[in-house]
Amino acid sequence: MSTSKLIVFCYNGLSKLKYNHQQSEYIMSRMMRKLHLLVILSCLSAITVAQPGIIPAPPSLAASGYILLDAASGRVLVEHNADEQLPPASLTKMMTSYVLSHELAAGRVANSDVVTVSENSWAQNPVFEGSSLMWIEPGKPVLLEELHKGVVISSGNDASVAVAEHLAGSEDAFADLMNQHAELLGMQNTYYINSHGLPAEGHYTSARDLALLARATIENHPEDYALYAVKEFTYNQITQTNRNRLLWRDASVDGLKTGHTQEAGYCLVASAKKSNMRLISVVMGASSQSARERETQKLLAYGFRFFETYLPYAAGTELTTSKVWSGMTDELSLGVASDVLLTVPRGRHKDLEAVMNVDSEIQAPVILGAEYGELVVSLDGNEVMRQPLVALETIEQGSIFKRLWHMIILFVLSLVG
Repeated sequence: MSTSKLIVFCYNGLSKLKYNHQQSEYIMSRMMRKLHLLVILSCLSAITVAQPGIIPAPPSLAASGYILLDAASGRVLVEHNADEQLPPASLTKMMTSYVLSHELAAGRVANSDVVTVSENSWAQNPVFEGSSLMWIEPGKPVLLEELHKGVVISSGNDASVAVAEHLAGSEDAFADLMNQHAELLGMQNTYYINSHGLPAEGHYTSARDLALLARATIENHPEDYALYAVKEFTYNQITQTNRNRLLWRDASVDGLKTGHTQEAGYCLVASAKKSNMRLISVVMGASSQSARERETQKLLAYGFRFFETYLPYAAGTELTTSKVWSGMTDELSLGVASDVLLTVPRGRHKDLEAVMNVDSEIQAPVILGAEYGELVVSLDGNEVMRQPLVALETIEQGSIFKRLWHMIILFVLSLVG
């Protein structure tokens, strides 16, 4: 029986009681106490349902370091030891792929390049014994496009060295390229010694840095990011499957990379998309392959369940107007230069509050894109975003007579003010 029906039942029962009878008084007393409790419970239930956006504590994972962020806004939703310098194992190959994508986009190399396989990059190199390989051979030409798949899908250490030597001449020189890109991306706790991630002293990264790299890959090289979703790759008559098992288990997951050495433990950088929300998770130092997958799914489930990505303002859309002095026209349209993307508790976007602080005096000439104030968005009194308000048009100066007249008006206003 529902709470409302039970309350009606109690009231109907009360109306039928005879108050001059001792037993009736006793029954009435008990029913009144129950009715009082039911009313309280009903009110509490209504309050609980009416409060949106209640966020529980984030999950605690069995891992050395981890992070979860919204790829669109960059907001971190969960983190633990996110800046600790840890061995990355094959997660290193994310940067190897990123540098290759950068060189391809710049036109300095092409997917059709025929790469010479050296003794260093040969699959039989003793350094690679017992590790993941693409199985390339010296003297057997291989296309750069195939090597890229070997790096990403097969996680080939041999393929990584072949890419490094083709792009930079040597693996040492390529490691320097990797570190330059890491610095440009703001990866403050990362340093690369090699292109593959096998243990080396001084070779480290962090969960936050890997999340930054994953986000840059998705944003800057979407065509190559698609490689991370490919489930298998065949080369030299050997078919190997992608080690990211979440590609089979979770339809929302479309990347990125796994890694494992005894030193690093089991690691996984994953990205998943549902509707308009994309999340990036990093789990480092888990105890097993199944553990890294399980802990990753905890992070992704938490992010999708309790948060949403919201676009309150699109780039180039007029948000407000302002008076322009001494211009060909008297009104200026203002907006934001880039989309405003926010991560908010699910269901709370309607509670966002925006304040537009526009410069008090705007004089022509006005240049398209110039800043004339700022947009501040807050939720429950806490600032969540601050972005410049920019001119959405160019306004030239008006005639000499208009400029003189506006100059007089501004002078008078300054005296009054």
